Amino acid sequence: MSESVSHIRRFHAELTAIRRDLHAHPELAFTEQRTADIVAQRLKGWGIEVHRGLGKTGVVGVLKNGKGKRAVGLRADMDCLPIEEANSFDYKSTHPGRMHACGHDGHTTMLLGAARYLAETRKFDGTVVLIFQPAEEGGGGGQVMVQEGLFERFPADEVYALHNWPYMPPGKIAVRPGPMMAATDEIQITIRGRGGHAAVPQLVVDPVVAAAQVISALQTIASRNVNPLDAVVVSICSLQTSQLGAFNVVPESVRMIGTVRSFRPETRDLAEQKVKLIAAKTAEALGASAEVEYARGYPATVNSEREARFAASVGERIFGKGNVITDAEPTMGGEDFSYMLQARPGAYVWLGQGGGPGGCFLHNPNFDFNDEVIPLGAGYLAALVEEALPLK
Repeated sequence: MSESVSHIRRFHAELTAIRRDLHAHPELAFTEQRTADIVAQRLKGWGIEVHRGLGKTGVVGVLKNGKGKRAVGLRADMDCLPIEEANSFDYKSTHPGRMHACGHDGHTTMLLGAARYLAETRKFDGTVVLIFQPAEEGGGGGQVMVQEGLFERFPADEVYALHNWPYMPPGKIAVRPGPMMAATDEIQITIRGRGGHAAVPQLVVDPVVAAAQVISALQTIASRNVNPLDAVVVSICSLQTSQLGAFNVVPESVRMIGTVRSFRPETRDLAEQKVKLIAAKTAEALGASAEVEYARGYPATVNSEREARFAASVGERIFGKGNVITDAEPTMGGEDFSYMLQARPGAYVWLGQGGGPGGCFLHNPNFDFNDEVIPLGAGYLAALVEEALPLK
């Protein structure tokens, strides 16, 4: 085991206590005031320069050592999800309807662990930028921090982030050049027809039938418009008619909500074009009309080649070569670390944590971060800095 991991194990119990305290007090996007206070207090206590206010509740720690001019950024997200926690342990959420169901409490804690280690050992030459980001879960806090001048105020030559991954066992990481997470777009389609009595269909324009045809036709984007070797997902996830409860009334309209996921910008552009065209023309062919709202969300999270390979090489030293997965399939989930990777080269890495105590995947009301991997993740983040900024 590496020196950084061994060192951090000395205060593993303290980090676990911090993580569980954060878990018990989850905060939603841009309201992470208590979390930010804890982060800032800890960083200051370790002699790290602290800056607050980017992204409203964001915290940036700056630690310099030696005379090196290069800088490395490390990012952790802080916000929770609007989920009612189903766990019963003593550190479960104290806020109804809110919980850390994605492990951001663990991410924040691991970055704190890396910060303390780097402040105590100072085995690097240059600058570490410790980025504690708000509002990853749909709020786009990463984009806000970049737009508000994150890398102008705190220049970083490269930037890295770590996310727990329950699909992999503890002691493994996955990182690859290219896409890791997808672009996440939202669609709302309203089909308008002419309502009436269900017994006389010839006198109505049925938006339900039109909506069904639109849903089926949208699947041709993946099956007939996009290269089979590429990837795109078009999912309609909910429908609502303009009237509910009557078995014999054709409604005036149907509203559909869904998502489009893709990796390549060209595929994203094509999908948007086809969603709008298919909805409009299919509805028109059936005598109805379609209004399409297409909102672009997070862009794809794309690792730069050099930094991804570097992250893998550091992982081989920390975890062993057989425990670094470099051919993992990307996922159609989204991440706003993508905005930081658009601004600077870097890599997004998955850290195996097994099912954790809840034995489930992310965004589940039974989820809990596996505290046993805290030294592994923190030690790995610290090692990225030490190898990117070696002492002369």
